Amino acid sequence: MISTSLVCSLILLLVVQAAAVAVDRLLSEEDLTGLYSLRASLGIRSRYWPRKTDPCSNWTGVGCRSGRVVALNLTGLHRTRLGRLNPRFAIDGVRNLTALERFVGAGFQLPGPIPDWLGSGFSPSFSVLVLNSAAVSGYIPYSLGGATGLRVISLSANSITGNIPPTLGDLAKLSSLDLSGNLLSGSIPPELAALRNLSFLNLSSNLLAGTIPPSFGMLSELKILALAGNSLEGAVPSQLGKLSKLESLDLSSNSLAGVLPEALFSGASNLRSVNLSRNYFIGVLPNSTWSLSELELVDVSSNNLTGVFPELVPANMTATGEVFNISSNLYYGLLSSGMWLFLQRFKAVDLSNNYLEGSEPFDIKGRNALLGSNCFNDSMNQRSLAVCENFYKERDKPFVGSVPRDPSTGVPQSDTKSSHKWRYILAGVLGGCGVLIAASILFLCCLKRSRNRSTNQEANQEESPKNRELPSSSKHLVSSPGIIGESFTYEQVAKATSDFRSMNLIKQGHSGNLYLGILKENVSVVVKRVDVHTMRREAYLVELDLFAKDLNGKLVPFIGHCLEKENEKFLVYKFMPRGDLSMALHRLPMLEEDGLQSLDWITRLKIATGVAEALCFLHHECNPPLVHRDIQSSSILLDDKFEVRLGSLSDVCAQDGDNHPNVITRILRRSQTPEQGTSGSSATCAFDIYCLGKVMLELITGKFGISSSNDLMDTEWLDRTLPYININEKELITKIIDPTLMVDDDLLEEVWAMAIMARCCLNPKPHKRPLARHILKALHNPLRVVREDSFSGSGPLRSSSSHSSWIGAFLGGWLHSSSEILSVSGQLGRDQNILQAGAARSHGSLEDHSFSRTRASREVFPEPNGTSAEVDE
Repeated sequence: MISTSLVCSLILLLVVQAAAVAVDRLLSEEDLTGLYSLRASLGIRSRYWPRKTDPCSNWTGVGCRSGRVVALNLTGLHRTRLGRLNPRFAIDGVRNLTALERFVGAGFQLPGPIPDWLGSGFSPSFSVLVLNSAAVSGYIPYSLGGATGLRVISLSANSITGNIPPTLGDLAKLSSLDLSGNLLSGSIPPELAALRNLSFLNLSSNLLAGTIPPSFGMLSELKILALAGNSLEGAVPSQLGKLSKLESLDLSSNSLAGVLPEALFSGASNLRSVNLSRNYFIGVLPNSTWSLSELELVDVSSNNLTGVFPELVPANMTATGEVFNISSNLYYGLLSSGMWLFLQRFKAVDLSNNYLEGSEPFDIKGRNALLGSNCFNDSMNQRSLAVCENFYKERDKPFVGSVPRDPSTGVPQSDTKSSHKWRYILAGVLGGCGVLIAASILFLCCLKRSRNRSTNQEANQEESPKNRELPSSSKHLVSSPGIIGESFTYEQVAKATSDFRSMNLIKQGHSGNLYLGILKENVSVVVKRVDVHTMRREAYLVELDLFAKDLNGKLVPFIGHCLEKENEKFLVYKFMPRGDLSMALHRLPMLEEDGLQSLDWITRLKIATGVAEALCFLHHECNPPLVHRDIQSSSILLDDKFEVRLGSLSDVCAQDGDNHPNVITRILRRSQTPEQGTSGSSATCAFDIYCLGKVMLELITGKFGISSSNDLMDTEWLDRTLPYININEKELITKIIDPTLMVDDDLLEEVWAMAIMARCCLNPKPHKRPLARHILKALHNPLRVVREDSFSGSGPLRSSSSHSSWIGAFLGGWLHSSSEILSVSGQLGRDQNILQAGAARSHGSLEDHSFSRTRASREVFPEPNGTSAEVDE
């Protein structure tokens, strides 16, 4: 017989199981109705939300507790075909979910304005609202301040306009507010100072104006304050010095001015990062700066700061710093031994473009330090003696520095060096004459043949729709623009941009300032304002010529122009709702566990493919080949579907030299230093490929700004990162992948493949870099780059197919040998060798461990059909 205790145990077990089942199942009819309403209005695919199944246990992104829906996450879900045709911000079904606590729609397209009922349609337990990168537009409803239970609000990377509602100051429980990367205007409401639980505030990359509210000093829990990339004016309020828990302060790229208050850092003992660059500050850094023991990053570059540094710096610095940058200011005087000791704790130091004097200390040499354009003795790339003396004289300060003299002759070393320099110049001129004579002979011998061949080529090109003729008589593409797009009057563009108010300024580009504008019928545009006196005169003509030749498909959509003013020209483009790649990819992380979701891997691969398609068009379909010369994250614009549109077109030019360079040309190119081969002024397709490699590496690692920088700090980062890209060891790539990027094993293989592509593009030898068309084919089928059969003796590389051509060309510079590929698996103690290699590289050598100095075996890496690995594209 079954004992009573056993029966009781069985009954208890059944009760527990029944309770567990009850918890896992949806019990609310109202919630079920709301979910099916959302399923229909959003067009969610049935693979994610299948019918006739329990949503709590079978619907992706639906979280339940006690039979009620408490969490809804749309990230990663896809719409049906009909849903994609007409995506809308249609979430009325959420109103039925009265127990909802968290609503996350990061990356899920919800075009349209936030509904007014959102603030009052939830229960007091509703705490998390994340809608970043969701194509949201319109205004932030004032009613959102009624959702008093909110702890996290993230609306970043959208197209939200209007002002920041002051009613957000009523959200007493709010701990994280991120409105960055939008089109918000007006001033920062001082009511936000009432958010006493706020620890994260990011309002960067908007169109905000006015001043920083002094009342922000009452945000006692604030740890991160980011207001960069706006048009804020006035002085920094001293009340910010009361933020005792502050860890990161970013006020860069504004119009802030005045003297930094002495009490700014007095109470911020936990401060780790300070970025005040690209403003108009004057005076000196507060003395409290030198007492911040946890400081890791200081960037006050591009201001008007001046004065001398303190003689004694506190010795209580415990943390190892990353960056100390005071470049492009007006600092002068000697640097004390205490100051040098302070600087040694930073991995990278930039003191360039100031007026510091004295001698370089021995212990700073060999480090990642930029000291140029100062008044140091015995140093390279310093200001002239006359400029230094005049600077100190204007300030009535003694100048102790002097130009050192040659001890044997007493002649200033600058004169001695100058005389030697003239000898070298004379020798170079004579040698150059010899080269020119030889080249002239070759030219005369081939002139007749070239003329006959050009006649045939012209006839063929007229029949080919791919070869769109472009003027090649000049390096820059400048011709008569003709009638291109719509012609606007000055009154029209001025009205569209509100008379070019600072609130409408998006950014200051190198070829003109960009303003947000609204044309008739509420069409959003971007207007480039080109001052022909300060900008390169033909810069706008280059762009007009490109659009006149109908180079369509991957360029920023061009609407029209205004050329009626003599001193100013205006180009009008379609507004790109996603902004540029740097805005879409790089966002500060949330402090809560339901943090921001970065771009998924499929989108990143799509962006890389789009850039490669654009370069393939410029390099291979245009005649002569065109070089973009400014491929970086800020020039890669994205539409609402993350399709790539290239901007920054004012530097596009025809490639230097011939498509088929002769022997002399090849010798000259191969004799270039790696720095010349990757110079920003280089007009070769290989330079674009190098830049594309950095963009792909930025997509993989999430490293901010790597594609737009060539300074020593990023060079060192490349030295540390590239060894983790190994064609023999896939798992190494996991050590450098963007930590916010979620990938499974299959996608990891694609990430690995793109990393190999990026490293091939970064080959220090320009003629060893792959062609754009080979990169495009590799991106269309990335697994072909890393799958084993691609390298086996019986694989496609042994054949003569087109596949063998592109893979062979792509990996031709990679030595398939573990003895030549730097392996960094195992303990990171081996990084010392990498850092030593990086230090050597930063001092003039861009040699890469993974690229052989000898020719790779043709059996393993055959060259592409019809091309030569020795010829630059």
